[in-house]
Amino acid sequence: MVVTTIISYLFLAVGCFLIVVASIGIIRFPDVYSRIHPAGKSDTLGQAMIFIGLMIYEGLSFVSIKLLIIVIFIFITNPTATHALVNAAHAAGLKPWEKGDDRN
Repeated sequence: MVVTTIISYLFLAVGCFLIVVASIGIIRFPDVYSRIHPAGKSDTLGQAMIFIGLMIYEGLSFVSIKLLIIVIFIFITNPTATHALVNAAHAAGLKPWEKGDDRN
């Protein structure tokens, strides 16, 4: 019981760390194209790690099966939403940031 608790805490800690890093990346990067990278990658992995940590903590039960379905849903929808956002920005004519441009 103690080993599964430690493993689940590790997954939760790594997931929280990835979400914090993604949040900092969203604030720090200059344009929508570079901001979408931490939002799409780190956020998806962070959420998955948190849910996997909760699955390990809960053990094999109906709740962990529901959490697994949520993880699968996140892995399908987050990259799709990221792609749709970048497509919309490109279709609107939003130019990527270049060195020397102001941040606004």
